[in-house]
Amino acid sequence: MSGPGVAAEPDDRQMVSLLESRSSRDGRVLRRLDLSPSMQLTAAARATATATGEQKTSTVSPDHVKPSPPLPSGEPPSPSTTPTPNESDINNSVDAQLQSETASQQQATRQNTRAPQGRRRRRSPSPSLESTNRQRTGFAPELGDNREDDPTGSITDLSQRSRKRRRLDSHTMRLSADTSNSQPSNSRPLSNGSTLSPLHKTALSNSTNGTTHISPTTNGSTYTNGVSSSQGKALPEYFGHDREEVTRILIQGLNDLGYGGAAAALTHESGFALESSAVAAFRRSVLHGEWTEAESLLFGEDSDYKGKSGSHEDLTRPSNGLVLREEADRDEMLFQLRQQKFLELLEIRDLGSALMVLRQELAPLQNDRGRLPALSSLMMCQSSEDLRLRADWDGSNGRSRQNLLSQLSISISPSVMVPEHRLADLLQQVKRNQISNCKYHSVAGSPSLYSDHMCDPSQFPSRTIHELHTHTNQVWYLEFSHDGKRLATSSLDKSVIIYDTLNFDVIHVLAEHEEGVCYVAWSPDDTKIISCSLDYRAKLWDTQTGKCLVTINHHLQPVSSACWAPDGKTFVTGSMDNSSPVCLWDLKGDLRYQWKQKHNCRVQDVRISPDASLMVTVSETNIIHLYNFATKEELKCEKIETQDITSVKFTQDSAYILINRSDNEIQILDVRTFKPVRRFTGQRQGNYVVKSCFGGADENFVISGSEDSHIYIWHKENSSLLEKFEAHPGVINCVSWNPTNPRMFASCGDDQKVRIWGPDPNKVSQWGGPSSSVFLSR
Repeated sequence: MSGPGVAAEPDDRQMVSLLESRSSRDGRVLRRLDLSPSMQLTAAARATATATGEQKTSTVSPDHVKPSPPLPSGEPPSPSTTPTPNESDINNSVDAQLQSETASQQQATRQNTRAPQGRRRRRSPSPSLESTNRQRTGFAPELGDNREDDPTGSITDLSQRSRKRRRLDSHTMRLSADTSNSQPSNSRPLSNGSTLSPLHKTALSNSTNGTTHISPTTNGSTYTNGVSSSQGKALPEYFGHDREEVTRILIQGLNDLGYGGAAAALTHESGFALESSAVAAFRRSVLHGEWTEAESLLFGEDSDYKGKSGSHEDLTRPSNGLVLREEADRDEMLFQLRQQKFLELLEIRDLGSALMVLRQELAPLQNDRGRLPALSSLMMCQSSEDLRLRADWDGSNGRSRQNLLSQLSISISPSVMVPEHRLADLLQQVKRNQISNCKYHSVAGSPSLYSDHMCDPSQFPSRTIHELHTHTNQVWYLEFSHDGKRLATSSLDKSVIIYDTLNFDVIHVLAEHEEGVCYVAWSPDDTKIISCSLDYRAKLWDTQTGKCLVTINHHLQPVSSACWAPDGKTFVTGSMDNSSPVCLWDLKGDLRYQWKQKHNCRVQDVRISPDASLMVTVSETNIIHLYNFATKEELKCEKIETQDITSVKFTQDSAYILINRSDNEIQILDVRTFKPVRRFTGQRQGNYVVKSCFGGADENFVISGSEDSHIYIWHKENSSLLEKFEAHPGVINCVSWNPTNPRMFASCGDDQKVRIWGPDPNKVSQWGGPSSSVFLSR
């Protein structure tokens, strides 16, 4: 409505006419306007009329515009009486409309910065046509598209100027140095510049779909996986530990436990991501066998690197690649990747491509000349099965790719790629540390994480609870079965006796040897046992019936030792016979393989590692031989500076061996280097064969007999002497710890006796009351 002193609002036809005239006068074309439907039709009609030359020019004089009196109620206005707005009023109306649009868009930008992503806040209706249209459609018109209709590039209308102001006013476009309007926040930045409110973060953390969409920072960021939520503000430590490290390890641990939804919620809540997209892509490439992509992701722009790492200035941070540890051997990493590629090509019998990889990719690395001939020999394999057997490799469908990824991750910076199962490893370290600090660890099973671990000293086996007198001569060797239910002893009286450990009744007496029996070995399933004798024979017995199944008559000297392959299908004998010191046999007694040693060696003891990968022998001449048990290849041969080595044992992890030396010392050696890592002293040994072993729960102790009539027990981790018991008069030849009962071990000596040891019932427990012995109650 109009009245005295109020300018009449322009109708649609007059508005379009004035806009066209202003556009023509300024040399501009307004490409898009959100007009009402009637105005759009009128504008289209005028554009058509102008194009055909039928448009007539008309002007409106502002002097003739007069206000008209109000119409009576219910009477429609007449066209002749409708007030005509002047040009000034129309100009003011257009300017007001554009200014209102600018203010509305600036307000929308500020509200979008504060509002959660994916939600629009309600705004008050705007009187402008563009604002009304935006509320209906849910988005603002694209003001920057005007450039398409102006090839001269001269468009500088008000809409573009207002957009520039909006960008400068936006928080997301402010330079890092501009902090005039910034507010400290702990919210995680999102891709559209908005931040999560606490309420919205809670909603996201309670999501059950387990899907995360955290994008790693790449512009100006360091090589880290996590996306910090602190926005430059240092987060408090977690009881002295880095918060980001703890959070990422927890995310990995939750995934390992199968709690993907909880891991995703923690990622959203904390703002830290476990891995960057580059690390995830590298992991996927290795596991899918995409070797070119894996090299490119690992080494970046230097992915065509062919070797000679000394020519590169910075190998730990290749351009666009993953950050490596300072001590990482880049040649070795490339060799491992390309070796896997080579083996997989051989597996699918693509010999031509495999040969090209060998010559063009592996050979230039010059990593290890000793490995290239071995790889070349695999070209002669007749089948995939033969390849996997000779290469000791489980194929592309096995765990070889996962193992390769694990090996490569060791050389990648842990800040980029968190080592696999890191939480489990840390917890295992905590348990091992508590066990190593437990002086008398005698509890089977894993300690609880709820409390610190400490065993009761009164439960440590320190007293003879049984004494066996069945043998009639010196007892040289004894060994518990793997299930701990039986004990086998061998003697100079030419017999082997098997006892039941429940009450130590005799089960079988195996007496077919013609000379003393110096060694016995249980099969992995305890159904068979091997006996080795001074009569140059080894016998295979059925432990259920006590019958001899096979007799080995191959050796020309006493058979000193024997051991089983972990699969129980074959076994190895060691002998004083220089012509055949080590032989492999099947269960029928057929010779499967015979190792020829470079030096004439009288083998004292032989052992196969629990993982079936290695075999080690020790001899009277102090030489240790190490073999690859699968390929039968000799890996290492070394002479130890001592008088004699009388026994050898593997640790359960197959990484170390325990040896008895005749110079009054027992050592734990690294199996790959033969370098001592622990030394145990105190026992006496110089003239006789004395054998030691690991004992206790988790192999926490080293126990040995001695020529001074005593048993010695040391703590494996710190080499401290825990106990020294007087046991047998004369030489104590052998000791054995029950593998399933950490509170029981056995000893034997020249006194023809076997002693069983357990906790002393007279000792008072630290927790009050007498010590209880399960052995005496049997």
